[in-house]
Amino acid sequence: MRNVSGKSDRIYMCIDLKSFYASVECAERGLNPMTTNLVVADPERSTGTLCLAVSPSMKALGVRNRCRLYEIPENIEYIAAVPRMQLYIDYAVRIYGEYLKYISPDDIHVYSVDEAFFDVTEYVRRSGMTPEQMAKFLMGRVEKCAGIRSTAGIGTNLYLAKVALDITAKHSPKFIGYLDEEKYREELWDHRPLTDFWRIGRGTAARLDKLGIRTMREITRANEDTLYKIFGIDAELLIDHAWGRESTTMADIKGYRSKSRSLSSGQVLLRDYDYDEARLIVKEMADLVCLDMVEKNIYTDLLTLYVGYSHTVPIPSSGGSIRLPRPTNADSLIIPALVRKYNEIVVPGVPIRRIGIGCENIVEDEGQYQMSLFDEGVTEETERDRKIQEAVLEIMARFGKNAILKGLNLEEAGTTRARNHQIGGHKSGT
Repeated sequence: MRNVSGKSDRIYMCIDLKSFYASVECAERGLNPMTTNLVVADPERSTGTLCLAVSPSMKALGVRNRCRLYEIPENIEYIAAVPRMQLYIDYAVRIYGEYLKYISPDDIHVYSVDEAFFDVTEYVRRSGMTPEQMAKFLMGRVEKCAGIRSTAGIGTNLYLAKVALDITAKHSPKFIGYLDEEKYREELWDHRPLTDFWRIGRGTAARLDKLGIRTMREITRANEDTLYKIFGIDAELLIDHAWGRESTTMADIKGYRSKSRSLSSGQVLLRDYDYDEARLIVKEMADLVCLDMVEKNIYTDLLTLYVGYSHTVPIPSSGGSIRLPRPTNADSLIIPALVRKYNEIVVPGVPIRRIGIGCENIVEDEGQYQMSLFDEGVTEETERDRKIQEAVLEIMARFGKNAILKGLNLEEAGTTRARNHQIGGHKSGT
């Protein structure tokens, strides 16, 4: 919604929980994250493991977020906290519950576990608060309920709120930034690097650099036909953002429904796996994906497999897709199909480090497929599979994911038992 002058009447806010995982670990220990040197990382993996978060005091010493343990200077003493993903989720849920005391869920978009967007237009009008006062109030509620400090960006559209958070708020003593289109052009049109701006990654910045474009101002002056030729439809968003414009509203986000659905699973192995060991992992992952689909009552007729080799071997990764005769979630059909594709595409004798499985064309009704007389025996078999899978899910729900395992999960190279205690590939802490 825009007024007669063309300016947006909406007020959006984006709140980010500062160094969230590290701040939670400090809160649990009764420590101040602003003065405590702490990193969230699992030393058992190796000194090359990524730090999921570092406390603000570590950042002040020059330690960057998402660094590796061995990159931390030896003269810095710090606490290494093993990841507890379930704890972080619990904190995030508690904080979201605090937001709901003051903001309707229709006006909140949870962007990530530690970041959320708000349309506070009506709340500012009704409360008599300024946008900055509203941000300060919500930030105070977060700190009171969870002991976590936060940063806020305020803007007249969602993009400006995010940029205010990522760039402007960092230099504010109150950790609150504000941008409208005019202020954005005055303060950030010549800001560098471009990667500081939302949705401009290194690849996009590199392609722009080849055109001699290094600032948002220069994007607005570039030849639009050239930008569309290089970036396709994404050029439209790039140009709008360069001007500080964003047409998407909170209502658009809430009303969005994807035309296609997919499901994926991937893991980076903790060591190099040989050909047979990696094939075992494919079976394990496929089994879990099938259980996931049964639990969600969804089906697929298109599978993808990705296999990445060790960095010690300079050969490209392998990948391929499998078209199934009909939508299914039966492990008796999906696992053999993926194993056949693995045998077909993977280079024997080359160490493997990454594996990914995807299920595309997800549907909620396998009846979309027209069966023939030849399918009768197959459907009886898959129906038996489904009953077994449903029984397995029931046991897991009652007694834990490791309460029932297959023989392949007990192999030395298997990872399912360990991953059943993880969330997002990291220790859950439960």
